[in-house]
This record gives sequence, structure tokens and C-alpha cells, in this order.
Amino acid sequence: MITYILFGISLIFNVLLIWYVVKLLKKFLFISENMSDLFLTTKAFQVFIKSLYSMDSYHGEPIIQNLIERIGEVNQEIESFREIFEYTLDEELEEELNAAEAQEEKN
Repeated sequence: MITYILFGISLIFNVLLIWYVVKLLKKFLFISENMSDLFLTTKAFQVFIKSLYSMDSYHGEPIIQNLIERIGEVNQEIESFREIFEYTLDEELEEELNAAEAQEEKN
């Protein structure tokens, strides 16, 4: 009789534990998707600022140069968090942004 009670308690505990793990995994996936989107958004902003800086009317502007440096620091910080959550990466979009950034550096 005691074994049935212990089995019942164990079964209830295991069901609750599985429910909790599934809930945590859903949150982990949500954070992973949003971290990737945040990185790609800031990367696109960095490419835009660099293209703006290369325009004749803004070239050499110290505020824009400072903005480029700061957005680079933000991207590095996000990249360090993104390495943890690298399960939902949009690799094609990231490659396009890297190609656009490389092209802007050549110009």
C-alpha cells in the first residue's frame, strides 16, 4: 500500500517536473529568437550608419564616428549573449549584412 502511495507521489512529481521543463524550454526558445533579431537589427543599423558616414556630406563627422564605435560595442555585447542562444539564427540575413558591411568598408 505504501508503494502505491509513493508511486502516485512520484508520478505526480514527474508530471509537474516535465511540465516545468517544457515551460522553460519555450521561454528559452522565445529568448533565443528575440536575441537573434536584436543582434541583426543592431547589425543592420551599424551598416546603415557606416554607409551614412561614407557620404561626402557626413564624412569625418565626429558624432557619427562616435556612434559607429558605440554601436560596435553594443553589437559585441549582444554577440556574447547570442553565443549562448544560437539555436534560432537567421544565417542568410546575417551573411547579407556581413557582405554589406564588408562592401562599405571597401568603399
